[in-house]
Amino acid sequence: MIEVKNLTKRYGDNLAVSDLSFTVEKGKIYGFLGPNGAGKSTTMNIITGCLAATSGTVVINGHDIFEEPVEAKKCIGYLPELPPLYMDMTPREYLQFVAQAKGIERDQREYQINYAMEKTQITGVQDRLIKNLSKGYKQRVGIAQAMLGSPEVIILDEPTVGLDPIQIIEIRDLIKSLAEEHTVILSSHILSEVSAVCNYVMIIAHGRLIASDTIENLSTYLVGSNVLHMTVRGDLGRIRMAINALAEKAKTIRYEENTEEKTDTYNIDIETDRTVDLRELSFRTFVDENCVILKMFTEAIGLEDVFLKLTTEDDEDYREELAEAELDARENAFAPDAPADEDSDDSEGGDDDDDSSDDDYKPMFS
Repeated sequence: MIEVKNLTKRYGDNLAVSDLSFTVEKGKIYGFLGPNGAGKSTTMNIITGCLAATSGTVVINGHDIFEEPVEAKKCIGYLPELPPLYMDMTPREYLQFVAQAKGIERDQREYQINYAMEKTQITGVQDRLIKNLSKGYKQRVGIAQAMLGSPEVIILDEPTVGLDPIQIIEIRDLIKSLAEEHTVILSSHILSEVSAVCNYVMIIAHGRLIASDTIENLSTYLVGSNVLHMTVRGDLGRIRMAINALAEKAKTIRYEENTEEKTDTYNIDIETDRTVDLRELSFRTFVDENCVILKMFTEAIGLEDVFLKLTTEDDEDYREELAEAELDARENAFAPDAPADEDSDDSEGGDDDDDSSDDDYKPMFS
């Protein structure tokens, strides 16, 4: 569907995207996640052909976005972070303009416009000026224009920024419904949004892809162990016998009296390898000892924990790389016999891109 290889983008001395590679497959909702300034929007703009890359390739359904931009863009619908709306138009007028700009056949335009308005639930406001609509409806109009042309991939950049809680829920439901017919890429820095909508996550930091998998797999990979938390009522001697029976399968078992409950109630924490599930065996063991299990749950790591762990570790690696690069630069600067054209590679690629930065941006429709 989409194949990104070794994508790099520089703005002068600043590296916005660094050797980024990933593949987007059909029929999923991808979350493109990262902190502010990580390079998400830059990557989205390059993939959609709105921004030139310093190096690398983007292939969409077999079409290179730089070599065959018209064919590649037909496969993509794009909603930038700031929707490209004309405020003095009505939604219907605006969608008619976009349909014409996208080159949709005349006999198909009205059908596609009506379908997009119905899908995004803006039919009731189709004749109102866009400037008079709420931000939630403006976002819906933006998503409707991305749907025109029946693109196989819809890319949404921060689609819920600035919306109230009810509008956020409505837009999330809309995104889920889009996945029935389209592959969706959702760029965001809001963890709860990605968790609620996406079934596959790509995490980016400092312009580099640092993780790519389902949320469940990322969580399992990062957690070194499982912890089973239990609250059990019973005779302390019998509880100890049950604990001893479980000891062989556990890394550690800790227990203490629960002072908030009645007497003879204990909190028990059983730590195991991440591949071991002791819930069923623990239940049977304590019941056999005539102990009552009041509470049992496994501690789970969420996307927030995964994100913090990965981006924090990446920050440390990034700082180490910068320090090494600075040290190399200082050593090379004082090298006595350095050739005069030592830095010719940088001047060939980077300067040309920097000088033409005003021409980097491409029209959204072409």
